[in-house]
Amino acid sequence: MEFFDSAHVRGLNNLELLARQVVEGFIIGLHKSPFHGFSVEFAEHRIYNQGESTRNIDWKVYARTDKLFSKRFEEETNLRCQIVLDTSSSMYFPDYKTDGKIQLNKLQYSALGAASLMNLLRKQRDAFGLSLFDSTVNQHTPCKSSMAHYKLMLTYLDQVLKAGQPDRITAAADSIHQIADSIHKRSLVMIFSDMFEVNDNHESLFSALQHLKHNKHEVIVFHVVDKNKEVDFQYENRPYLFVDMETGEKLRLQPREIEAAYQKKMATYLHELNLKCLQYKIDLVTCDIQSSYNDILQSYLVKRNRMSV
Repeated sequence: MEFFDSAHVRGLNNLELLARQVVEGFIIGLHKSPFHGFSVEFAEHRIYNQGESTRNIDWKVYARTDKLFSKRFEEETNLRCQIVLDTSSSMYFPDYKTDGKIQLNKLQYSALGAASLMNLLRKQRDAFGLSLFDSTVNQHTPCKSSMAHYKLMLTYLDQVLKAGQPDRITAAADSIHQIADSIHKRSLVMIFSDMFEVNDNHESLFSALQHLKHNKHEVIVFHVVDKNKEVDFQYENRPYLFVDMETGEKLRLQPREIEAAYQKKMATYLHELNLKCLQYKIDLVTCDIQSSYNDILQSYLVKRNRMSV
């Protein structure tokens, strides 16, 4: 997939266009037709009635027969997907203005990933909603599948991208508990987050994920990270001023002084997160912001097929 810089994901029109490009590129990569393997399988033709929407007219048949036929599709599976997006301050890392180059931060990467999923969900006529949270749930919409709803969800994402970095801590656990109780039972919940919790209270975060499973939801966690900086801790051997993006706390040091200790602590947390997701039967997908969206879209399709069986 071609990568997009942050300037390109500003504005509703750009976000919608980029999401469509991501999905179309993904489908082409499957080497299958756009509808193959989807729940909305082509069923049959019927004569087009004047006054109906022209969206489903089969123009290839018209070119051969000079008659208008509409394509009919099987009923959708009524799958409900709630897309949950962490918009706390830590999701604005890395700050491209100080990094010397233009690149997507974690929030921009997640917003485009969410928009791409919505595009694919709409193609399959599945219903989807959007929840945005930082220290609390700021936006929560019910699941719908209409074009008007899709446009509204893109507007919400666009507003988040334009809002600038808030001084908001992450309270993922409380927000996920609230979302778990407010969505339709047996939904597919897809969470975009860096999985950082206030005061490193990981047990409360794991409890919130368990709450989703207790309520009979299927869950995919897209763990969004800058692997090079946040996991591998690869910095030049020179002094840096590290700033906590949520508390504003500052620390000046040489990366080499803490590199080994940091990597060990991060590896321990990632291992614990992986074990908890396995225990709760939650799909955990690590998303490096330097990577493509194929794993995200593929994870949704795999989970969807399992839920359809």
